[in-house]
Amino acid sequence: MLKIGLTGGIGSGKSAASAHFAKLGAEVIDTDLLSRELVEPGQPPLAEIVDAFGERMLDGDGRLNRSRLRERIFADPVARRTLEEILHPRIREAMMARAQRSSAPYVIFVIPLLFETGQQSLVDRVLLVDVPEALQRARVGARDGLDDARIDRILQAQTDRETRLRGADDVICNDGTLDELRAAVEKLHLEYMNQIVD
Repeated sequence: MLKIGLTGGIGSGKSAASAHFAKLGAEVIDTDLLSRELVEPGQPPLAEIVDAFGERMLDGDGRLNRSRLRERIFADPVARRTLEEILHPRIREAMMARAQRSSAPYVIFVIPLLFETGQQSLVDRVLLVDVPEALQRARVGARDGLDDARIDRILQAQTDRETRLRGADDVICNDGTLDELRAAVEKLHLEYMNQIVD
């Protein structure tokens, strides 16, 4: 099965692109969604996170307080690595298991931190959804209500745009309309289908 790793910085349009790939028949496996499933109450990774970072990472219902954990890991690279060591092997295992069960013509792994976590070897092609930083900042600010300082911290924790562009096999420039993004996805879908046939 052809395996595509879809990545991009925060606010680049990964979700919109992957949703359209799914509509066209690709198997889309989103590592953010897998991560959420893995930290549900009763799941072993949640207990490990509490062991590593303390009970204050839980809300009143015993669920992971995502915003508190996010603040901690963006402020502390050591804490971020600890969290990655807990979650990333399990996420990889879950996404590969789902891919093996799929009957779709190809699979899209949505991996926001693909370059940061060195997962390029898991895929046949890297697809980057790219956007200029000024537009990225505007989208994130409008969508998430974050101030410039918090956006700066998130961007500093991610691989820079030039490195992503150098590492990508395919690039969708998402600086236009949603229809333009969908047209670019449809073009790549046809290319991927042709690769399968070849």
